[in-house]
This record gives sequence, C-alpha cells and structure tokens, in this order.
Amino acid sequence: MGDQSNNVSFNDFQLIGFTDLKGYRPLLFIPFCIILIYTLFSNAILMIVIAKHSKLHAPMYILIGLIATLGFFVPIYFIPRMLVSFLWDWNTITRHECLIQMFCLHFSGCFQSTILLGMAVDRYFAIIYPLRYNDFVNLTNSLIFSAAFSIRNAVVIIAMVGLVVPLTFCRTNMVYHSFCEHTSVVNLACNDISKNYLALTIAFGLTSADCFVIFCSYVIIFVVIFRSPSGESRHKAIHTCTTHLMTIAIAYISVTAAFVGYRVATIPRDIRILTSAMYHLVPAICNPVIYGLRTTEIRTQIVKFFKFNKVTTY
Repeated sequence: MGDQSNNVSFNDFQLIGFTDLKGYRPLLFIPFCIILIYTLFSNAILMIVIAKHSKLHAPMYILIGLIATLGFFVPIYFIPRMLVSFLWDWNTITRHECLIQMFCLHFSGCFQSTILLGMAVDRYFAIIYPLRYNDFVNLTNSLIFSAAFSIRNAVVIIAMVGLVVPLTFCRTNMVYHSFCEHTSVVNLACNDISKNYLALTIAFGLTSADCFVIFCSYVIIFVVIFRSPSGESRHKAIHTCTTHLMTIAIAYISVTAAFVGYRVATIPRDIRILTSAMYHLVPAICNPVIYGLRTTEIRTQIVKFFKFNKVTTY
C-alpha cells in the first residue's frame, strides 16, 4: 500500500484500529460482542414497551423511544465489522461502504442532538406553560419540528460526506481506526481539505447550538421549579428533568471526550479510537438503564412485560 501517482485514488480502505495492541487485539472481540448484544436487547425492550402501550404514546415517551431506536441501530453500523476484524483480521471496507457508514454515524449523532433538544423543549412547555402544554406540544407542531431539524441534519451531513467523495487518496489507504470516522479518513487525502474541515465545523456548530439552547432551557426550568412551592408536582418535575439531564450529560460528555481526543497529540491513538467508539456506544448502553429504572411508567411496563413472557413460557 505504498505511494502511487497523484492521479490514482484508492477504492477501498484498510481499517486497522487497535493494531498497536498486536496479539492482544483479538481479545477486544469479547467486550464489544457483549456491548452489541446488550445494546440490541436493552434498547429493543425499551422500543417494544413504548410502542406496545398506548399510555406511553405521549411526546416525552416517543422521544425516549427514538433515543432507544438510535441506541439499537448505531452499534449495528460498525460493531459487527469490528468483531470480524478482531477475529479474522478482515479490515477492508470499500470506499462506497465507508461513505455510507460515515453518513449513518454522523447523521445519528446529529439526530441524537435533535432528540435531546426535543426533550428540553417538551419539558420547557410542560413546566413553564403547563395549562397550554397541549397547544404548543401537539402532533402538528411536533411534525414540523421533526421535519425541520431532520432536513437540517440531512443537508449538513450530506454536504459533509459529499465533500469527501471527490477527494483523492493517493498516498495510503491505511486508516488507523475501526470505522470510517470523518476526520480519520479526510486526513489521508492528497487534496486541499479546508472545505471538509469547514463542513465538519458547521456540523459541530449545529450540535453546539442545540446544546446551548438545551442549557438555557433547563436554567429557566430549574429557576421556575425552585421558585414554586414544594410538593409532589415539584418533586416529580425535578425527578423527570434530572433523568433527562443525565441522558444529555452522557451524550455531550462522550462527544467532548471524542473531540478532545483528536486534538491532543499526546493521547495514544488507541485511546482516541476508544473515545470515538464510546461517543456512539455510551448513550446506547446507559439510556435503557436510566429510563428503565428512573421512569416509573416505563419501569412498570417493563416488569409487566417480563412477567407476562415468563408466564407464557410455562
């Protein structure tokens, strides 16, 4: 995979992440296989419970269901290929597959930010304007919100990935990563990549803007909560908002760790790959536990789900 003339571009990449571990690399199959099985099972249970029970078809629970859907599909985008690579050292991914994987992962990241923003907006109207909640949070407004932000995310990520398409990879096709992360792939290009970094900055700016709006919303929410008389409704509001804040903190701490990992030269490259993978996996791992344990309505239905299935097996 040595140098080639600049008019030749590789049509596939070699994802060689974690090869610094040498003989210990196959051992990574075990933890990542466990993570894949757990995330698929736990998020599937959450999706089924929310979809099955009409009591959980309120906007807040639908958003939780969407978070679970992301948690189910995101690991599928890259973990199976990693497992094959760890066991059999099959590292090749075609250029088209790489671009599709890149789009799916980055679009999912933006979509997760949109869902978290939706949760903040839902709690804002539920607590600040409780008597007019149904006027603001209704099917029409929810569809408009979802459509607008989905289009925004799609346009930005299509542009970001689209700018990778014409790049020439003439020096090497060795990507020290376990999946097609934008920065790792773009840095191998022989062309000027300033436009690619601009697109990445815009995408990061959008999610940062979402984070800022979420932060402002919850500041206002908690000011109103702590000014209200103490009681059961206040306790329930604090409990619900704290649950959402745990999800938000996990998501943004993960993305910050991944972002910093690529910009601090002293961090070992295997740690960078791990933080990048955890950015996608930690929310999928933690969210089912958070909502399954802390949301009474969901916890009750999950218990009923397992009791019913246990009875039917006898």
